[in-house]
Amino acid sequence: MSEYDLHIRNGTVVDGTRVPRYKADIWIKAGKIVQIGGRVKGKARQEIDATGHIVAPGFIDLHTHYDAQIRWDPWCTISGWHGVTSVVLGNCGFGFAPVKPEFRDRSMLTMTRTEAIPYASMQQGMEWDWETIPEYLDSLERAPKGVNCLQYMPTASLMTYVMGLEAAKSRPASEAEKSEMKRLLHEGMDAGLCGFSIQRLGKNSTQADFDGTPMVTDTMVDDDIFCLAEVLAERDEGFIQITQATGNNRKDLEFQAQLARVAQRPILHNAVVVSPKNAGIHERRLAWLEKCRQEGLQMYGQGGTLRGGFAFTLEDWNLYDASRAWRKATTGTHAEKLQKLADPDIREAMRQESMGAIADKMRMVQAGVGGPMDKLVIQDVKGYTELEKYVGKSVAQIAIEEDKHVVDAMLDIAVASNLEVEFLGPDRGQNADHMAAMINDSPYTFPGVSDGGAHTKFFTGGSFTTDFLMWLTRDEPKITLEEAHYRLSALPAHAAGFRDRGTLRVGAPADVVVYDLDKLDVSPRWTGEIAHDFPAGEWRRIQKAIGYRSIVVNGEITFMDGECTGATPGKLLRHGYA
Repeated sequence: MSEYDLHIRNGTVVDGTRVPRYKADIWIKAGKIVQIGGRVKGKARQEIDATGHIVAPGFIDLHTHYDAQIRWDPWCTISGWHGVTSVVLGNCGFGFAPVKPEFRDRSMLTMTRTEAIPYASMQQGMEWDWETIPEYLDSLERAPKGVNCLQYMPTASLMTYVMGLEAAKSRPASEAEKSEMKRLLHEGMDAGLCGFSIQRLGKNSTQADFDGTPMVTDTMVDDDIFCLAEVLAERDEGFIQITQATGNNRKDLEFQAQLARVAQRPILHNAVVVSPKNAGIHERRLAWLEKCRQEGLQMYGQGGTLRGGFAFTLEDWNLYDASRAWRKATTGTHAEKLQKLADPDIREAMRQESMGAIADKMRMVQAGVGGPMDKLVIQDVKGYTELEKYVGKSVAQIAIEEDKHVVDAMLDIAVASNLEVEFLGPDRGQNADHMAAMINDSPYTFPGVSDGGAHTKFFTGGSFTTDFLMWLTRDEPKITLEEAHYRLSALPAHAAGFRDRGTLRVGAPADVVVYDLDKLDVSPRWTGEIAHDFPAGEWRRIQKAIGYRSIVVNGEITFMDGECTGATPGKLLRHGYA
């Protein structure tokens, strides 16, 4: 009879604690690591030959939107392919609980727009058996999972549940409503929530609601947020995730600092942006993090480190919503979008918003997502022969050749193709020194903001873990492997309240990745490929992983040489542990 369940032999251990790598075997039993190094008596039921491979703690992805996808894809791919063994759900204030039965459809429509998750897939892939947060967590616990998960209170769902959608978007909460929201957050925390999340992007939100209006939390007043922070302070548990496009806005940064003062709990600041050319962008944000820390505030910065592009059609694109005209033109049914994108008056508004204050905000957005309209390249015309002459050309080039405004050049092609033409955001270059400085120059930052499960038709952020290792530890060695694994596992685990995870040590749950650093890669590079693997026949854009020998969750192998084993050992980690 085997004495151990799994033996990982002959590997080089990078244990997540920053201890220098060392050669050692690891033995696992009943989901936990029982010995590292030395010799043992007895044999294991399974063995992984890790010769020439790195053995490290599974990666922890704190910013995902797999709330729907986990119901039909227990491994939360793309992330699950790339060594992620634990995720946090309910980011940005968005989710599916608490939700009254009559609001279920509207909540799915919200996620269709703001996080670009296919509506038909949610309709078919989600079986609603909850209304309240405790019921939701029980349902999530019952669902098969190939990764571990924590769950936020999605604040937009909470406000809508208590106040109703129209009131939540148009006024502050009453004292009675604030009291009820606090009660429900207490109830959710009792049931195992890890805290709450919010998106604050203002009335011209980059990620708008289904009808083009701001999301509930985009215009949420400070006092309504502080009242929820008081719950965490009272309990002395939980943490807060906030997405806020602060730029250099001191008022917005001061709000986040005050939120940390009220909560007296960790704040996950999204995101630390790194510019390829301007080091001051990340340096100012790191200085602000340090100032917060000197005051005793538990502020952490998540940095977007993924090298990748955007390939999108105007049927699905939603990340230029900071422009009111653009937002108006790209909401509604397919037929309505076609009509509006061809409308001369709407076009004129879109041209006007390429100048002035809105244009400044749009340029800032486009610097991070999609790319400036004039630099977009026509990648695929989907068989429209009359449009083949445009393939490989930029929108700016076409505008010059046809004597058009860049907005008209782009939209004419989109409308002529029934919104099927694919635009490619160009490679704007990366700066390994700047990206590494975002990690090396601050003790409070880690890579992430994968948005895994969101923007499924044009973004592949779930591959950030693999890209981070191959880029910044192997190809351009700016970050040590020991530091990289600390930032991918141990530090995010600490920030988010994961208990006993993020490092390899005796007695800890056995979440482990085994990979060949020399072979590590994402496939295909840049914009990924299309896979028709969502419910209701929907498709998504994916990037698979190369170089992983094994991925282990709670002592069971979920992926072996890139192939899913079908095992679903993942757990809902109530209060940070199972």
